[in-house]
Amino acid sequence: MPKDQNFRSGFISLVGRPNVGKSTLLNCLLGEKVSIISDKPQTTRNRIRGILTLPGAQAVFIDTPGIHKPLHRMNELMVQTALRTYGEVDAILLLVEATERPGAGDKYIIDTLAAVKTPVLLVINKADLVDKERLLPLISEYSTLYPFAEIIPVSALRADLGKLLDAVVQRLPEGPKYFPDDQFTDQPERFIAAELIREKVFELTKEEIPYSSAVVIEQMQEEPDLTRIHAVIFVERDSQKGIIIGKGGAMLKEIGSRARQDMEKLLGVKVFLQLWVKVKKGWREDDRMLKHIGIIEEQ
Repeated sequence: MPKDQNFRSGFISLVGRPNVGKSTLLNCLLGEKVSIISDKPQTTRNRIRGILTLPGAQAVFIDTPGIHKPLHRMNELMVQTALRTYGEVDAILLLVEATERPGAGDKYIIDTLAAVKTPVLLVINKADLVDKERLLPLISEYSTLYPFAEIIPVSALRADLGKLLDAVVQRLPEGPKYFPDDQFTDQPERFIAAELIREKVFELTKEEIPYSSAVVIEQMQEEPDLTRIHAVIFVERDSQKGIIIGKGGAMLKEIGSRARQDMEKLLGVKVFLQLWVKVKKGWREDDRMLKHIGIIEEQ
């Protein structure tokens, strides 16, 4: 417990439609990459906790899967994960885009907040892409939909967060420091390594391939100046396996090369990464597999 009795600490949930920039915002807040990003929706599948320690406060941000209409058991669980955070946090940040008026997806999420007593701050992301003449009517329109505690335009990509941090800290209760000053996530290295591989699959493949793939770290062995990682990319069909491997193994090699570079930055040591691709039909409906990759959380 810090000596300063005015120290504030608490948890903040980041919610919104898929692909509005929640993960980009989390990485921007922390100055570290803890949540993978891509230009494809539904990249985030798990709760990702990012820890920001300031001189007088510690804010634990929870990046959640985008709230959407689920088509698979996996997506249904992803949405439940996001909605469950409402009752577990001290503040909720609802992200929307400055470039679009409130759509059906945004209004659906706002409806899910109807009974929430936790303060909800509306964060209008990508504010750098519109001028004030468009932004002010948008703020006014959102104000009619829900009694937001505050409405804050930001640009996560440009690291322009305006008064967002101050607004968050003000709403944290007095409390202890939950994590050491130098810790920026509570995710284990195995999880982050798997996510980095999955991010490269999202970057390099198209159509259904990213959504049909999952990554499992089978072995992670630390040596004095080297970490050996053996991982499996699971897909649902043989044709997808062929695409992930690529001609002469070129695609798999590129996925591994890009992921290894990011892992070396994260771990600060050389990484030997070995990747395999396996077919597991219908894994998105398989509770055992969903538990294995953390979609179903341990109680």
